[in-house]
Amino acid sequence: MRRVNFDLDVLRSFVTGMELGSFAKAADRLGRSTSAVSAQLKKLEEQAGIPIFRKAGRGLALTEGGETMLAYARRLLDLNDEAAAAVQGVALEGWVRLGLQEDFGETLLPQMLGRFARAHPKLRIEGRVVRNVELIDRVTSGRLDLALAWSDGTATPYSETIAEVPMRWIGPAEGRRAWEPSGREPLPLAALEAPCLLRKAATDALDRAGIPWRLAFVSPSLGGLWAATAAGLGVTVRTPIGLPASVHALVARENGLPELPSLGLVLHRADRELGPAAARLAAIMLQTVRDAIPGAWHAGRSAEARTTA
Repeated sequence: MRRVNFDLDVLRSFVTGMELGSFAKAADRLGRSTSAVSAQLKKLEEQAGIPIFRKAGRGLALTEGGETMLAYARRLLDLNDEAAAAVQGVALEGWVRLGLQEDFGETLLPQMLGRFARAHPKLRIEGRVVRNVELIDRVTSGRLDLALAWSDGTATPYSETIAEVPMRWIGPAEGRRAWEPSGREPLPLAALEAPCLLRKAATDALDRAGIPWRLAFVSPSLGGLWAATAAGLGVTVRTPIGLPASVHALVARENGLPELPSLGLVLHRADRELGPAAARLAAIMLQTVRDAIPGAWHAGRSAEARTTA
């Protein structure tokens, strides 16, 4: 089997085009002509030895081999960029203040901190794991440099939607049921204390579907919510991120429950231009999110861009 050395510039054009949804936009962002990017994509197919794209209506879609190539291209670029950042940023010192939703505290946070610490051992992170309202307040008041929060429609000056994450009905682990849809009892709902975006999404969906419900358990923390759901006290609504083994996502139709929408995941920044340390942490955060929920990832537009588009 011949040894293939993929061109990182080619891979960057490929990945950028897929994330922007347009190779013309990728060419503009990367400072290349559209014809140059087209030539790069042809080169990529030649190097891979397989078709990367297939026709889909008037446009193009990835082949199965193209999907595999995209995943590896992202990993290769991330490793390249991490190596460059580590070499160039070994002398960086100081603090970065980061805020996260509780959903990410046990899943994404350890990965994020590990990658950041390995690349920048002299930098320190001050982290806060709190609810949405507090995250946004702390970013806008300058008490956090970065915050990863669910979208509640609140616009901050420097933010971008980085993913659309599906919401799911969550019940106790396999073999147990918290509710029988054919019964006459209202659905027992386990939820976080208000205000809670996912709690409101659940009650709105149930009301539209004409399904009676009652609050069976209210918790101030995610840990309490998981315990109540695992015990069968009620059904809750969260995303697939960080589900403990004691609960599992339910198939809505099979359980007589309405379908739920997706929830935007937003990266808020305190300033238009981040310092080198915060910018590096933001890049690691985006990659960690993309690895955790690859199907939900998309290149977001800043709040400023949305208002001027």
